[in-house]
Amino acid sequence: MEKTWRWFGKKDKIALSTLRQIGVEGIVSALHDIPNGEIWNLEAINDYKNYIESHGLRWSVVESLPVSEAIKYGGEDRDSLIENYITSLENLGKAGITTVCYNFMPVLDWARTDLFHEWEDGSSSLYFDKAKFAYFEIHILQREGAESDYSSEILQKVEELKNTLTEKDNNDLIDSVIVKTQGFVNGNIKEGELNPVEKFKSLLALYDGIDKDRLRQNMKYFLEKIMPVCEKWNIQMCVHPDDPPFSLLGLPRIVTNEEDIDWLLKAVDNPHNGLTFCAGSLSANLQNDVPKLAQKFAHRTKFVHLRSTNVFENGDFIEAHHLGGRGKLIEVIRVFEKENPDLPMRIDHGRLLTEDIGQGYNPGYSFLGRMLALGQIEGVMAAVRSELQKN
Repeated sequence: MEKTWRWFGKKDKIALSTLRQIGVEGIVSALHDIPNGEIWNLEAINDYKNYIESHGLRWSVVESLPVSEAIKYGGEDRDSLIENYITSLENLGKAGITTVCYNFMPVLDWARTDLFHEWEDGSSSLYFDKAKFAYFEIHILQREGAESDYSSEILQKVEELKNTLTEKDNNDLIDSVIVKTQGFVNGNIKEGELNPVEKFKSLLALYDGIDKDRLRQNMKYFLEKIMPVCEKWNIQMCVHPDDPPFSLLGLPRIVTNEEDIDWLLKAVDNPHNGLTFCAGSLSANLQNDVPKLAQKFAHRTKFVHLRSTNVFENGDFIEAHHLGGRGKLIEVIRVFEKENPDLPMRIDHGRLLTEDIGQGYNPGYSFLGRMLALGQIEGVMAAVRSELQKN
């Protein structure tokens, strides 16, 4: 697989020259300065591509060309937004950039409650605390009916949190759930938003009456509209699984497990409608056998995210070491190196090591932590290739 790295543009703290030196071959990035729903023009795409190539790398994957909320919930302006999306895809195709990672998650791009959960060795990583998220829903958002989505055990913990969390803790939770995890990925809420909770509530309200079936049909509508331009320019659309892979905030999730993936690939049965195989997201659902899913969907996978999680009995999960956890990345790599070896892959969500602290990296996207993971995964890939050659 091609070794790629998620890079956040010229403002990224990590230089492209450094990435080339550590063995990165391709860049995963986007035109982050263009607001959601607006057209990516060809000149801007080519300028960005040329800048990356001037450092001896290539722009391997767009992650992401965001799908506007109105497309997801089926708003009045979805057709005009889809037309803009089609124009952007065509411009990417003209520039020779043909792999596009996207998601169809309502409102939240991804969710964690703790961005710096400390490990015993002093490093830290992302963490999802189910009780803390329930507290956020019930006492900060005050979402009607939120209590019915949680067990009595979780609700008891929520009451305990209500009596112990301070105003600062509440603000930190708001920052973690709806600001810092969203702002750097063309999210709906940016740093400096004066009333993030109220804005978040207004976004949730757009999905009133949208259930799983309706969201699925809206996704099918979107994919059917864009397939002709994908066929013309050989663009590979690859949806990212929901993160976490279960319902949050009363919103439906439609890319969480084998049945979901099977549905979306059959609903629009076109080779340009594919999957970003994120071992980390899929591993956070205890129902998922990640290597088995890799085997089943290898030939419809267009892009691979290599990370892993550990999931606890109470539903919490944490980013695991890249050689451990439920993601079983060694087995996953065996599958893809055998079945679809030319895919781009990237390391995802590295730990924050001591020398990463204070460097201003985006949550989950440290330099040293990801470089450590890249070294581990590169070693696994070399070993797997050697095994395949012998066999």
